[in-house]
Amino acid sequence: MITIIHGDDVVSSRNYLLELKKESENPIQFSKDGLSYLDILQTLKGRQLFEEQKNIFIENLLSNKKNVSESEKILDLIGKNSKEFNVYFWEGTEQTQASLKLFSDAKIKLFKIPQNLFNFLDNIKPNSKENVINFHKALETTEANAIFYMMIRQFRLLIALTENSDSIDETKRLAPWQKDKLKRQAIFFSIDKLKKIYNELFKIDLKTKTGEITDLTRAIDIFLLDI
Repeated sequence: MITIIHGDDVVSSRNYLLELKKESENPIQFSKDGLSYLDILQTLKGRQLFEEQKNIFIENLLSNKKNVSESEKILDLIGKNSKEFNVYFWEGTEQTQASLKLFSDAKIKLFKIPQNLFNFLDNIKPNSKENVINFHKALETTEANAIFYMMIRQFRLLIALTENSDSIDETKRLAPWQKDKLKRQAIFFSIDKLKKIYNELFKIDLKTKTGEITDLTRAIDIFLLDI
């Protein structure tokens, strides 16, 4: 059985993935980096008699553009053996219909970011009263910790695109329209301001993990008022 887990709500999709791994005895895990056809072949063919069904987890292979021919060979091999094993593909972005149709009988799990969360993230600006209003609208559909994670990601992307850097995988996977939208938002901030904001988010994250901050929603409110 093949399951494809994808979508832009990476917090929810990764939590789902972690739950699947916890429920699996001896999960076999791969990422696209360094994964070879031989690795998968040995894993699939190394099944012993009376062994419990293997649960194989592979991350970001469907969206791998670096070694297309190798990826195609791996996907073909998995497709031919899909009835004997459980294979879970996790992708950090929403996949195209072409990718989803690679396996006709695959189970598809899509995790999308709610529109009000997108609206909040895309409209964060300095000295804007709307920041807190939009944040509380986002809380209607998304938990504070998930929103906070997405805020960190948003400012990490803003910094990378302001510096014209493709040093992080997230910027490489963005569609042109996504990059354009982020660049329009980045105009409202200097690079120094973006880095200061990112540092403040890091401090909140650290204080939350150490128990110094117990009310994350209030901490985000204060942070947004100080931007």
